[in-house]
Amino acid sequence: METIAERLKSAYQTIKQSALEANRPSNAIKLLAVSKTKPVSDIVQAYEAGQRLFGENYVQEGVEKVQALKHLADIEWHFIGPIQSNKSRLVAENFTWVHSIDRLKIAQRLNDQHSPHQQLNVCIQVNIDDEDSKSGVSLSEVASLAAAIKQLPHLKLRGLMTIPKAQASEEQQIKSFSAMYTLFSEMSKEYPEFDTLSMGMSSDTKLAIQNGSTMVRIGTAIFGSRQ
Repeated sequence: METIAERLKSAYQTIKQSALEANRPSNAIKLLAVSKTKPVSDIVQAYEAGQRLFGENYVQEGVEKVQALKHLADIEWHFIGPIQSNKSRLVAENFTWVHSIDRLKIAQRLNDQHSPHQQLNVCIQVNIDDEDSKSGVSLSEVASLAAAIKQLPHLKLRGLMTIPKAQASEEQQIKSFSAMYTLFSEMSKEYPEFDTLSMGMSSDTKLAIQNGSTMVRIGTAIFGSRQ
């Protein structure tokens, strides 16, 4: 059975190979290790193997891990799940990044609750396939939300995030990823700090990188299946 360190090494190799095939530098793609439902001991193993970026989906669980590992000052914590209004303060106070902004109300709360001494890095979550079951704004709503977030002084708008339709055909995945990259490229011209296109997971890492992802969110391929 492979160790977390070995699986992490394999994940980086997949990124490197996928980038090579897409004629992109491998250092243009960051790996976010998604540690939701996994114990702190697993995160420590990944940390000891050199991983520094970790993503959590659930507020309470994520905060507990952030607090348990706060002695590891160079961990960068990313919140990637949906945020309820009553949980926004916990996110604002514990995470460095938030990928899942899908409405102005949450952005305003994070802005008001985050430290005024530094900015919280945020991405707008786009519901690229218009699924009723998924969070995120439609393509047509991204520009107005971005403009509103840009006015919030304690938030730094870094890019876009998406979760494409599960079990979609490869053709459909490419179509969704390509649409995201087009939007990202267009918005990068208007927002100089736009540098992050968070898309791709364990099952579609290669396709995401081939279509412009700058950050892949990998959980199962590193930590194993979730219970």
